[in-house]
Amino acid sequence: MSWFMSPAMQPLHAFAPLVVVTITVLLAMLSIAIKRWHGLTATVSVLGLNVALLVLLGQILGWFTGFDLQASQAVIDGSVYAHLFQIDPYAQFNMVVILVCSLACCTLSYAYFRTFTDHKDELYLLMLIATLGAMLMVCAQNLAAMFISLELLSVPLYGMLAYAFMRSRSLEAGLKYLVLSATASATLLMGMAFIYSQTGTLQFKPIAATLPQLLQSPILLLGATIMTIAIAFKLSVAPFHAWTPDVYQGAPVPVAAYLASVSKVAMMGLAIRFFVDSAVLALPSVQLIVMIMATLSILLGNLLALKQTNLKRLFGYSSIAHMGYVLVVAVSIGPASPTVTNMYMAMYALTSIGVFGVIALMSSTYRLSGEASDLHHYRGLFWRRPVLTGVMTVMLLSMAGIPLTAGFITKFFAVLAAVQGMHWFLAVMIVVGSAIGLFYYLRVMLTMFKRPKEAHEIEFDALWRWGTQTGGLMVILVTLIVLYFGVLPSKLIEWSTLAMIW
Repeated sequence: MSWFMSPAMQPLHAFAPLVVVTITVLLAMLSIAIKRWHGLTATVSVLGLNVALLVLLGQILGWFTGFDLQASQAVIDGSVYAHLFQIDPYAQFNMVVILVCSLACCTLSYAYFRTFTDHKDELYLLMLIATLGAMLMVCAQNLAAMFISLELLSVPLYGMLAYAFMRSRSLEAGLKYLVLSATASATLLMGMAFIYSQTGTLQFKPIAATLPQLLQSPILLLGATIMTIAIAFKLSVAPFHAWTPDVYQGAPVPVAAYLASVSKVAMMGLAIRFFVDSAVLALPSVQLIVMIMATLSILLGNLLALKQTNLKRLFGYSSIAHMGYVLVVAVSIGPASPTVTNMYMAMYALTSIGVFGVIALMSSTYRLSGEASDLHHYRGLFWRRPVLTGVMTVMLLSMAGIPLTAGFITKFFAVLAAVQGMHWFLAVMIVVGSAIGLFYYLRVMLTMFKRPKEAHEIEFDALWRWGTQTGGLMVILVTLIVLYFGVLPSKLIEWSTLAMIW
């Protein structure tokens, strides 16, 4: 049985993975209330996410006899929540990526915060709630559901970013994201209000049905433009990107990994569903804005990353460029874009987990002074941590789009999408941006293979048995996945193609 052809019992059973995550939140809350024990809270969180992932995979692969997604959706369509959320193959694919990345971030958090002197348990609670919000985001098909689920992700992120508040940079990151994200949310609400005033509906698809009669409406165009700008901020797309490097640098490494993977996948998943279902991207003015933002993101993201010596800032700028590549796909092939964006975002998220996983393992001994995030901390890493160096090398090559990695396959399809949409300039921009990116990715790689430091010069290092520590095996597994889909991409392409929006 192929993916996404599967099994339902009753309408609410389609939401079983979301229910499992909600129950996990309650169990984590109870475990913290009964006794503060870092290991117990982390175990409850990881087990709950694993169960949710297994339930979701069971629905997708047909492990549960009698569950048929289409039949379940038909029942859901007659229920009170039909106008808010839709469980379709597109949502399921993105929820799998979200759960996998959340699991990875939880395991990295355990190793990273193990020597943390203050309360550690609430971090998992915040991460679980944010994961629930991310899963709801990719299911939202209503402006109200879009905003509620987005805030369910964003509000816990404020606390997660500032969690290591003893470090001034972490507190600064949380405050910056709080102020700017709240502004973007208010802007998003204003855009929604303008669109609703003209269309009289909050649902995405009915908005598309009213667009032909409202093409000359300045209020509708203003609302669509404002919403696009707010979405661009959440995706850290240029010119609304200024917060990204500071927030990435200040956030604890596992939280930065969460921001780069789960948050980006959820926001892009929601954005693509909104653009496709509401047909807003078909408006010439919105299309022009997205094309300009994609071009600026590719140029600014890559050029500003060239001079960075802090790896977290470097990958922050890199994420700006990658979001530009995905926007090129969205604006080029419109309704067909979910196939390529699913593939691109899944591989980008896993690659980000690998990169930040290495940084987290190198920073596993907590120091108030900071983390192993500067480039000089990785000089000669190959000579003392060859496997960890191999992981980082594969991740960097994938981000650069080098053949035999998943990043090459996704970049190839992004260029192909731009060509199919007859956007030759954007296709050239992807190639030029990738060429610039290759320079700073190779610089990091070369640093790891330089002459090793003397023992007394080593400031940060992974634990001696990092491979058996929580998080180490996960990083190696992610590396194998990236290599596997780079060499044999057929399954990834098949799953991404089947994961379409209904």
